[in-house]
Amino acid sequence: MNRQEAYTLLTEKLRNKNLFKHSLAVEVCMKELAPRFGENEEIWSLAGLLHDIDYEETNGDPARHGMQGSMFLEELGLDPTLVHAVKAHSGHVAPSSKLDWALFCVDPLTGLIVASALMHPDKKLDSLDTDFVLRRFKEKRFAAGANREQIAACKNLGLELEELVEVCLEGMKSVAPELGL
Repeated sequence: MNRQEAYTLLTEKLRNKNLFKHSLAVEVCMKELAPRFGENEEIWSLAGLLHDIDYEETNGDPARHGMQGSMFLEELGLDPTLVHAVKAHSGHVAPSSKLDWALFCVDPLTGLIVASALMHPDKKLDSLDTDFVLRRFKEKRFAAGANREQIAACKNLGLELEELVEVCLEGMKSVAPELGL
């Protein structure tokens, strides 16, 4: 499956605009991280784009989220490492590869970055720098749904939190118009 096919599929499965934007944000972060580890950008990007493909179908039933999506992606013949990462991001299997850990960490981080942008008067990603996001990270009540432990698991990738935030923030800035930020 190429990016355009995945994008089209996602438009059919996700009607919530914010959830769709979240998928785009995770996609670009994963794409930015892949070369740092000598990994396949296409697989990492597709994992980011498609990780929540079942979210609307499983909304209200977290036990099914990730599992239903991974089965669907497996049936479509997607790379097994991508399918495993989708399961791992939702906690159904333990993260074991760099792809798994990256998706696990990036998923909540994009929410923290978006919330950080939305607190600025101009509501733009360009207003943010890494230090600003890191200060918000330390405020447990700010964007409380962004699981800090999950984000901090970037140490399993050999990345410091600051580096992960920097990479993701720059990636998200590159697609800011698509994200509406």
